[in-house]
Amino acid sequence: MTSTLIWIVVALVAIGLYLSWTAGRLDRLHSRIDAARAALDAQLLRRASVAQELATSGVLDPAASMVLYEAAHAARQAEEDNREVAESDLSQALRAVFGEVQQVEAVQAVPGGEDAARELAQAVRRVPMARRFHNDAVRAARALRRHRKVRWFRLAGHAPFPLAFEMDDEAPVALADRPGT
Repeated sequence: MTSTLIWIVVALVAIGLYLSWTAGRLDRLHSRIDAARAALDAQLLRRASVAQELATSGVLDPAASMVLYEAAHAARQAEEDNREVAESDLSQALRAVFGEVQQVEAVQAVPGGEDAARELAQAVRRVPMARRFHNDAVRAARALRRHRKVRWFRLAGHAPFPLAFEMDDEAPVALADRPGT
């Protein structure tokens, strides 16, 4: 009788440790999501700021400046519910304005244009990477939260269900393949 009771206690302790480890892992995944979201927000803000700065610099023709400025401003001011759409619109505006290499070369030709084009190219390339890191963390947390043990024992606590950030982040061809950036 005593040995059975000891084995039951050992089994319960092992199960408790396993559940505690799983809850800790889930907590670390949620922290990773928060950090990745902050990095994504920073990259999106940087891209919008650089685009807005370039639109107001007078380097682009007036129509391109207006399109780029409006999209960048909308992306910077978007509420959380409309953020994905606004960022996708900025991506489309960037592709429309910088769809041809001649436009990038025109920006590079003015004083300070080389730095502005390089900074925009870097910002445009970093957004998809940051989004991928965020969505990978979300995917891992969702996979763990789907397990029965997590649902039955409510190991996620009151943490909201993680949502991926879906947007059009395709870079303009003229900016995406710039050597040396």
